[in-house]
Amino acid sequence: MPNLDRLATFLSIYRLGSLSAAAAELGLTQPAVTGQLLKLEEELGEQLFVRSRLGAAPTARAAELAARIGTRIDELRGALTAGDDEVQYREQVAIGGASDGMATRFLPALAPLTERGLRLTVTLGLADELLSALEAARLDLVLSPVRPRQRGITAIPLIDEEFVLVAAPALARSVDPALLAADPVPALAHLPLIAYAGDLPIIRRYWRSEFGRRPPNRVAMVVPDLRAILAVVVTGAGASVLPRYIAAAALEAGSVSIVHTPEVPPLNTIYLAHRSGTVRPVVTLIRDRLMERARAWGSL
Repeated sequence: MPNLDRLATFLSIYRLGSLSAAAAELGLTQPAVTGQLLKLEEELGEQLFVRSRLGAAPTARAAELAARIGTRIDELRGALTAGDDEVQYREQVAIGGASDGMATRFLPALAPLTERGLRLTVTLGLADELLSALEAARLDLVLSPVRPRQRGITAIPLIDEEFVLVAAPALARSVDPALLAADPVPALAHLPLIAYAGDLPIIRRYWRSEFGRRPPNRVAMVVPDLRAILAVVVTGAGASVLPRYIAAAALEAGSVSIVHTPEVPPLNTIYLAHRSGTVRPVVTLIRDRLMERARAWGSL
C-alpha cells in the first residue's frame, strides 16, 4: 500500500498542476516532492504526470487515483484540523455545461455538497462559449463534450457518452433494411433531422464515423437541448442522434426505436476542464466528486 505522505504529495501536485507549487504548499523542497512522486510511481508501476515547462499534466491513471483518494485525504486532514471543512467550502463556484447532462446527471451528483456550505452558480450553453468563459476566469469548471485546445486549461477525461440514432417507430419502419445494410446514407436520406446546432455537431460526427460522410438529409429543427430533441423525435417529426442515457427511457417505453445499429457503438468523451496552475480546494472537491460518481455510472 502506498505511503500516505506520498499520496498527499501526489494529490497536491495533481491539484496545483506543478511540483514547485506542491512543494510550497507542503513546506517541502522540490527535490523532496520529486522523490516522493518517483517512489509512488515506482510502487504503482505507472507514470502519473507528464512534466513540461508548463507544469505537470496528469495521466489518466493520475485522474483515476485522485478521484479515489481525494475526498479521503481531505477528510483525514479535516479530522486533524478542526473547522477546516466549514471554512473551506463556504465559497461560490461557477460551473458550466450542456443543459441536458447538467440537469440529468451532474448537478444532482453535486447537490449533496451544498449541505457543506458550497454555493454553485451554473451557466448552460455550448462548449466553445463555456470554454471561452473558463479561459476568461468567468467560470471555474466546465464539463465539455470537446477536448479543450486552449493553452492554460487542464482537461481530465470524465466519462464516455454512447450515441444512438433514433426515430419514432413509424418513421424508423420507413427505412429499407436491405438498402440500409448495403448503402446506409441513401437509405437514411429521407429522414428529416432534429439537430442540436446548425452545423449538426452530434449528427455529423455519427455520419462521418459510421458512413464516412456528412448527412445529406433535410434539417427540420435545431434546438440546443437534447431532452427537447427527444421530445420532438417522439412526435415523429424527424430522427436524431442522442446519448443513450437521454434516450434510454423512451427506448424502453417503445416511443422511439434505434434506426441503425453500428458494430461498435460510437462514443464521445466528456472532459472536466479548469484553468491550469493553482486550483482552489473547493473546485477540486467538485472535480473529485464528479470523478467518483462517473466511476459508478460507467458510461452515459
